[in-house]
Amino acid sequence: MAAGDVFVHLFEWKWTDIATECENVLGPAGVAAVQISPPQEHSVQPSHTWSERYQPVSYSIARSRSGTQLEFVDMVQRCKAVGVDIYVDAVINHMTNYPSPGVGSNGTAYSKYDYPGLYGPSDFHSPCTVNNYQSAANVQDCELFSLPDLNTGLESVRQKIAGYLIMLARLGVAGFRIDAAKHIQQVELDRILAIVDSTLTAEARPIPYYFLEVIGGAGEALSPHDYFGEGYGSGGAADITEFTFVGVGDKFRGLSGQHISQLNPNGPSGSQFSQSAWGLMPSDKAVVFLQNHDTQHDCGISYRDGNVFRVANVWMLAQPYGYPSILSSYAFDCPAGNAMGPPSDAAGNTNNVTCAASFETATVGQWVCEHRDPYIRNMVRFRRVVAGTDTNHWWDDGGNALAFSRGDKGFVAISRESAALDTTVATGMPPGSYCDILTGGLAGVACTGTLVVVDAAGAVRFHLEPNSAVAIDAATRLP
Repeated sequence: MAAGDVFVHLFEWKWTDIATECENVLGPAGVAAVQISPPQEHSVQPSHTWSERYQPVSYSIARSRSGTQLEFVDMVQRCKAVGVDIYVDAVINHMTNYPSPGVGSNGTAYSKYDYPGLYGPSDFHSPCTVNNYQSAANVQDCELFSLPDLNTGLESVRQKIAGYLIMLARLGVAGFRIDAAKHIQQVELDRILAIVDSTLTAEARPIPYYFLEVIGGAGEALSPHDYFGEGYGSGGAADITEFTFVGVGDKFRGLSGQHISQLNPNGPSGSQFSQSAWGLMPSDKAVVFLQNHDTQHDCGISYRDGNVFRVANVWMLAQPYGYPSILSSYAFDCPAGNAMGPPSDAAGNTNNVTCAASFETATVGQWVCEHRDPYIRNMVRFRRVVAGTDTNHWWDDGGNALAFSRGDKGFVAISRESAALDTTVATGMPPGSYCDILTGGLAGVACTGTLVVVDAAGAVRFHLEPNSAVAIDAATRLP
């Protein structure tokens, strides 16, 4: 991961579609990596919910809902060839509880505590329910949602989990999201990562990038900070999911009277977005997002918010904090349909990806492809252009409009106001004519979108319609 990088989560996409998307969209857009859905053999539920992917049956990747092992390997190679890494969502805390007994996606018969050739009853913690987040032992050694909890205190269990990750790394996988990491004891998880890292180092292979799903909560026994050292002893330290960042979406949605001028990095108490004001982890540890596959299914900010969602993503990708992730998913009713699996046929076979024309026209059971929206796709390049610069020249109207520069490399203005906005602000940019990247950008020596003129004083006068934005950077200046 380098400064300015962005990755995309192609939630529930098939391996064949991901490979094509890398070549046609993600590579050309400058996306650093793709997070994929869990590739291991999983449970097969009658209703084919999205969560069945998070219920492992074996560590084989021969066949999952996303495709075969041959298709997986082809995807990794084709994405890598165009500069896009693959991050695997690794489900290693537990196995499956439903249906039990059952048969997995690759034909493996199992029951809740018995997975032939892999795990038996003695490989799991004694059954108990996660119901007390003030107790670390309860959170880490009991069953989350009744899922059988692997006893990672056993060396044999750690070796099998590590073997799964090593196998994927040998196939070219560059990184791992560790699902439910908070429910694995820190020392035990660190030992798993150490096995992986030492094995790959001995084979002269790169150490994977890791980021851990750790959700914080006031008064809880475990916090994201408790996992900062994971992987450090074996050559690298894992990043952590920063769920507090999701609160940015509430500012853009205007919940409880909030507004986006409260995102000023140097604002007064109560109206400041900063590590100290929000209790955020250090920027170089944080994986940030406006939504992930969990929060989306909790009906947080999403494509349903239309232009509000677009401009919120502009802000996320323009500001310098964290390593941003963009969820790309499918349309469903929320909350009524929040368990719904991906677009599929009656037998549960995932459909090929055909993207909705826009957020506004996406209908239930259709791929949304959020990452393709121009407001999001074009900001990926912006983030790379401005990498290494700070936020300067902040301006806001005290309500729902703001603007800021990234050093002298880029400038954005965003309005969530209900009426059109006309104003003049300092940009920090060299004088000249620039192409707004959100409406088209620079093509050769001409603008395909809105022309933005920075005057001799470095200021710009702009007109913004409600729920819109403008963004310029050093790469879009006309010759």
